[in-house]
Amino acid sequence: MKEVLLEQGEKLCLKNDGGLELFFIGVGSAFATTLDQTNFLIIKGGVHIMVDFGMTGPSALWKTARLEIAEIETILPSHLHSDHIGGLEGCGLINRYVSQKFFGKPKIKMIITEEFQRILWDRTLCGGMGHNEEEITSKRTLGLGDYFDIVRPTWKTYQPRQIFILDYEGIKIELFRTKHIPDSAPTWEASFISYGLFIDDRVFVSMDTRFDQELIDMYEEKSEVMFQDVQFFDEGVHAPLSMLKGLPSKVKSKMFLMHYSDDWAKHEIFDFKGWAKAGVRYCF
Repeated sequence: MKEVLLEQGEKLCLKNDGGLELFFIGVGSAFATTLDQTNFLIIKGGVHIMVDFGMTGPSALWKTARLEIAEIETILPSHLHSDHIGGLEGCGLINRYVSQKFFGKPKIKMIITEEFQRILWDRTLCGGMGHNEEEITSKRTLGLGDYFDIVRPTWKTYQPRQIFILDYEGIKIELFRTKHIPDSAPTWEASFISYGLFIDDRVFVSMDTRFDQELIDMYEEKSEVMFQDVQFFDEGVHAPLSMLKGLPSKVKSKMFLMHYSDDWAKHEIFDFKGWAKAGVRYCF
């Protein structure tokens, strides 16, 4: 893997020569004020996927990559927290009422499980997106499928936890359930729906999870690089740095930390691979 810093003001190309590439438009926690929220692009060949699009997504996309919302073609949301899906409403509205109507662009594709689709629409997006149009005869309001073309991953059977798989135009994705919220949930089964990713059989991205040794054990041997969310205090709904420091050196040496708070520079992580950085192309 190599890290290539995108020059300030340089536009990120959403196509490459076919190698896997990750590009973070933000690496901060939900409450960070000097860092944009942790959302990133997967790029491979002529295909890209925007993984999460939070409240800072639109501005961070422009600031780090000089990209407009209208240039995003595929989105994969991981869970309902606003730092991960707070920009989806605007994204869908711009696509439907500007990009499609005036520029003839297709609907944005969304990679999402059936269960999460219902939850995302009913509990978050319906209020701002469902009632913008209505069929006079049937009184039917809009649904998520009116804004996004749904791409459905497949349930992978006989796994130690719920996993969905998809080969999206050459990008292999595993979506695994995480143990994120509430902080009292003892297992991933008891937790509210939330997903992490394993990409192309080589890159682990925890997304949001509390410390989960079982999950790390499932993917560590298979991972070339691991991107793990972190917090700097114990308990809570992310993996505490104090617990991550207890991992074996061979694990920490391949682990970037992400989703961190503004005071990240005060914390020593000399035996980890490093801090994930916005504006850097991670090329595999």
